Amino acid sequence: MSAYESVRIGLVSISDRASAGVYVDQGIPALQSWLGSAVRNPIHWETRLIADEQAGISAALIDLVDTQRCDLVLTTGGTGPAPRDVTPEATLAVADKLMPGFGEQMRQISLAFVPTAILSRQVAVIRGKALVINLPGQPKAIAETLAGLPAAEPAVHGIFAAVPYCVDLIGGPYIETDPTICKAFRPKSAQRIPPAA
Repeated sequence: MSAYESVRIGLVSISDRASAGVYVDQGIPALQSWLGSAVRNPIHWETRLIADEQAGISAALIDLVDTQRCDLVLTTGGTGPAPRDVTPEATLAVADKLMPGFGEQMRQISLAFVPTAILSRQVAVIRGKALVINLPGQPKAIAETLAGLPAAEPAVHGIFAAVPYCVDLIGGPYIETDPTICKAFRPKSAQRIPPAA
């Protein structure tokens, strides 16, 4: 039995073609791989592979937060400017609070690689006691935005460093991370002594 609190994480991959079986979804496996190595807590996964339909995306987010009681929900895909890209609209439609810093930082990270990063429209919101974040669609970009660019000069912080403290503030479990992959930042007053192994 783990000394860490369990955490419920919802993962939503949004793609017309992957959800129709045209190709294999890569978003959910990429998220599970990165989170599984970065987070020390036992994770209960809730996964959804759905089409680019605004009502369906909003319904999935509501179910994951309100019914499945996820503490954190991450989406991948559907954040560009194309007509079928409606993930941000679906996310904003179910929000209690906006968290614009996450989207700003994701675009900043991606701009280190491609000028088209300014076309991405990822948003992050609070719904109830859950943090919901839209991530990019490509596995490489998912890892970059979560972990940041620690080797860059100056280093660029990934968004996941701020996730555990945000979850603390909204009443969720205390998420511990592996600092070799992602060092979570908390003010000293909010830090706990790690449990004995």
